[in-house]
Amino acid sequence: MTEQRSPAAPVAIKRRPQPPASELLSAGLHPLLSRLYRARGVTSESGCSLPLSALHPYDCFMDIELAADLLAGCVRADGSILVVGDYDADGATGSALAVRGLRSMGVSKVSYLVPSRFAFGYGLSPAVVDAAAPLRPDLIVTVDNGIASLAGVRRANELGIPVIVTDHHLSSGELPTAAAIVNPNRPGDAFPSKSIAGVGVVFYLLAALRARLRELSWFGTRRPVPNLAELLDLVALGTVADVVTLDQNNRILVEQGLRRIRAGRCSPGIRALLKVAGRDPGSATSRDLGFAAGPRLNAAGRLTEMSLGVECLLADDPDRAMSMARELDSLNRRRREIEGEMKDQAQAVLEDLSMESSGLPPALCLFDAAWHQGVIGILAARIRERYHRPVVAFALAEDGILRGSARSIEGLHIRDLIDAVDKRRPGLIQRFGGHAMAAGLSLRLDALDAFRDVLVEEARRQLGDAPPVRELASDGELPAHAMDLGTAELLRGAGPWGKGFPEPLFDGRFRVLERRILGERHLKLRLRSQDGASIDAIGFRLAELAASAGDQAHVAYRLDVNDYRGVKSPQLILEHLEWHL
Repeated sequence: MTEQRSPAAPVAIKRRPQPPASELLSAGLHPLLSRLYRARGVTSESGCSLPLSALHPYDCFMDIELAADLLAGCVRADGSILVVGDYDADGATGSALAVRGLRSMGVSKVSYLVPSRFAFGYGLSPAVVDAAAPLRPDLIVTVDNGIASLAGVRRANELGIPVIVTDHHLSSGELPTAAAIVNPNRPGDAFPSKSIAGVGVVFYLLAALRARLRELSWFGTRRPVPNLAELLDLVALGTVADVVTLDQNNRILVEQGLRRIRAGRCSPGIRALLKVAGRDPGSATSRDLGFAAGPRLNAAGRLTEMSLGVECLLADDPDRAMSMARELDSLNRRRREIEGEMKDQAQAVLEDLSMESSGLPPALCLFDAAWHQGVIGILAARIRERYHRPVVAFALAEDGILRGSARSIEGLHIRDLIDAVDKRRPGLIQRFGGHAMAAGLSLRLDALDAFRDVLVEEARRQLGDAPPVRELASDGELPAHAMDLGTAELLRGAGPWGKGFPEPLFDGRFRVLERRILGERHLKLRLRSQDGASIDAIGFRLAELAASAGDQAHVAYRLDVNDYRGVKSPQLILEHLEWHL
């Protein structure tokens, strides 16, 4: 029996404007890649080869030289440095990067603390500072948090502990009274890549510190200058997992990290995370980082403590790293189970809402007292994907406060939307922070209804009343002769692809030769193109579309490599399907 669900948002396939025919971007570059790169704004050879030399210089960051001076003084005085990270993959990789990087420069007293999502919540709060005080740090360095930690930094100052904030989130206007703030998104900062992840900010701070220690003759025969490029595997994983826009600077960081992973020169932890997910590190792509390694790392922060994930990334022994990666894999399986239960409950609520009214509101605000606090972010993302609306999902924390995770759609800045709600109803939201596509917030249970009302009003003001349409940007039709293994492998290795630099998506009309359902959720097809070539295709989570099947289908797809028991073949990964009789 087919499960009845409220209809998903309509989808429109729009083909990208094709760049004018001209000479290739780079000698020897495949014509298809040249066309795809140009359509994504690449206009120079450096945009194809992505050399480290093309990275933006670190001195564009405001306060970075001040932060490097503070760190250098602490390093030379044999001081104790405490890294305070966030409990997601960006924070975990950034924390591991800071610890590994500082150790490579000869720092003997460096430790880390990742606050519990459940006990402390997000950021450097006064409670986190008090918990860190017994460690007697001479300096605190935040990673992927701190720009909104006004009270926490004040508490550290009261205890005589200077704080260096490294973050990439937007400020609320007032900045913390930190000793230094390294954040591309603080007002007035000139660093060009505003999309850099928290782990990337840490990488730049380490580069500035290394330069400062060089000037101070810290390195020598007994203490060699470290090669920070050896840590780019961590930067690549954190950048992709945080789903930041892959501008050229981020693409360089990710590509250089992927090259190290493929060459077998990555940390044992990342190698183990890929292996437990069934991915080959020797051919790893950004998709493997984002959909295999990243979720397993994130599972620690969602269900237990992120220290397990950080320790996996810090492990130098492959066996120890593999043991922790297996534990993370187990947590991720449990996370999927919880997510599935929560998603079913949320969809039941939305079906009732859709039937009771003329349709769903322009923004969705969901809450269930039984929902898991660590999984609401993924739930919000899944609901957003189906209904193409901004979503805020809440769970009840132990202190009786609602913790919320918000996810947005292109064209709507979710942090600014929440800020608009806060300005209209001051005091309704206790705290919030985030960026364009994701945000977090907290409020009292009795404020939920008022928050939902104002959120919907603000979303309607910005989006209008028209039903949202999900647009898929297609690179056009792929000729049948190009649907082969060679082209699939070419595209797979031509990234890194990701947000802002999307993986190639094609569309075309096919005759359906065979169809079947896999695992109750996935749609498996055998298709024949207009030119007569046949190829396998799979649509993950598209099984419900089989009920209205026809003989012809217009599909939007990615061309990928299917590696089954060592036998490779080309396969279409369906993103959307429309039946035609």
